[in-house]
Amino acid sequence: MITLSHDGSSKIEIRQSEFIGHCMRVNSADEACAAVKRERTLYPDARHCCHAWIIDGQIRMSKSSDDGEPSGTAGMPLLSLLEVNNISNAVVCVTRYFGGILLGKGGLVRAYTEAGRLALGDAQPFRSVPGACYEVKVDYSEFDRITRQIREKGWTVESSVFDSGVAINVLVPDSDCQVFKDFCRDATSGRAIVGKLGIREIEGEKLNLF
Repeated sequence: MITLSHDGSSKIEIRQSEFIGHCMRVNSADEACAAVKRERTLYPDARHCCHAWIIDGQIRMSKSSDDGEPSGTAGMPLLSLLEVNNISNAVVCVTRYFGGILLGKGGLVRAYTEAGRLALGDAQPFRSVPGACYEVKVDYSEFDRITRQIREKGWTVESSVFDSGVAINVLVPDSDCQVFKDFCRDATSGRAIVGKLGIREIEGEKLNLF
């Protein structure tokens, strides 16, 4: 699956109209709708807030809206950006402040496409890979060294919980799972307690799509 590393944004001006693009990673239709609602509250005086989203779960869902622009000039071009580049679990919004000059249907398609394209490029799409989240329990004295070495090996420290010891949550690709377990054992002389918390789709190769 290809999705977004982080939020992305853009801003372009065409014939006195301002187009502000934002895109975000989402995991459900409810999250996508909430993201669009937040976008509208950021620019309450804007004339249009057009958007599109795709959610790829057990059932693949998608939606687009022209939000008052001529049919097919805003929402569908944004949805096409997601579809053509196989991006899912993402929502892209483009807000327009009308500058008083009509752009025509072709001009609108080009403007919304460009604002969406720039925002998605800013969000650094990546291809996710199957993996797992592991909990690694270590002593306080070992925490700094272990977390540094984990990051140096390219694994992701998601969070840490400090109690009588430290529980470190680490995201690991499936291809590295045994290597990761061996590392934890060897790095702590067998003192680390490693448990699998669940399966995850995790960040893999960054893609230059735009």
